[in-house]
Amino acid sequence: MSVKGANGGLGPVMLDVVGKTLTDEDIRRIQHPLTGGVILFARNYENRRQLTALTEAIHAARPGVLISVDHEGGRVQRFRTDGFTRLPAMRKLGELWDTNVLEAMRAATDVGFVLATELRACGIDLSFTPVLDLDYGESGVIGDRSFHRDPRVVTALAKSLNHGLALAGMANCGKHFPGHGFVKADSHVDIPVDERSLQEILTDDAAPYDWIGMSLTAVMPAHVIFPKVDKHPAGFSRKWLTMLREQFGFQGVIFSDDLSMEGASVAGSVVDGATAALTAGCDMVLICNSPDKADQLLNGLKPESGAGSSASSARIASLVPQGRAMDWETLQQDPRYRAARQTAQSLVGD
Repeated sequence: MSVKGANGGLGPVMLDVVGKTLTDEDIRRIQHPLTGGVILFARNYENRRQLTALTEAIHAARPGVLISVDHEGGRVQRFRTDGFTRLPAMRKLGELWDTNVLEAMRAATDVGFVLATELRACGIDLSFTPVLDLDYGESGVIGDRSFHRDPRVVTALAKSLNHGLALAGMANCGKHFPGHGFVKADSHVDIPVDERSLQEILTDDAAPYDWIGMSLTAVMPAHVIFPKVDKHPAGFSRKWLTMLREQFGFQGVIFSDDLSMEGASVAGSVVDGATAALTAGCDMVLICNSPDKADQLLNGLKPESGAGSSASSARIASLVPQGRAMDWETLQQDPRYRAARQTAQSLVGD
């Protein structure tokens, strides 16, 4: 099996770039046959003109590569200045649901549309959203990133948000399967363990992944261990990812969460972690904030890991938008965008 995707397509590694312009080392990594995606962070942003130039340079270095960002709203929004709309935390939509269900669904669609049109106008293909974790009131890392405690509300609002993304030509990524909201520990700096039974998790936390169905285009598993189900964190667990494919019927892309996070350390080195994730059923693995580890991964990942299968490469490529995006100036005059932006701004307040 080749480490490249089918016909030299997109590879199974998503990595980041160091700064606001590409270095020779960035370009080398982007052009590596194992690379299929680039994820951006706040450090990569100065203003819209610079961001657009950066995404154009990335696409020039590797045509068709998937450019992504964590841009959910609230405290997880990478680009906040120079015209980008300040987006509400998803909890705001859940609070609105509690007073007006239909208004909350409309607002979620508006927020998704604004989020996606602004990113696409700057050359970004995908935001890792929506968060499908339930708000148990205990998790600091999830917290107001969650829509609601009730999985039915989470499902309805996420579907509405996804509709807004789709209207702008953007796919979606539900996270963190099967659920990160119950545990207090933050997988960025710890190894969370959820001691609940499989039935408890499926009944509540994982239910949105089933109910959203085919409108879910990508999923990111949690760096959480569920010892009553499997000894491995969900993103390295063949049992969990097979369940996602077979029991939930999910046909889209499965991303690993960042392999540089503490929650991934149980899998060993970055190469060990990537191999475990791909073997378990992930299509693409993320390595962020560590250029040295990215090089280790690109140099050390072997074909027998399952990297770069034709099916995975095709699934990844399907996330790249096909329709032409509006440029920023045109977007500002678009009536749908202007109305949706007003809704999003009203949810943020002062």
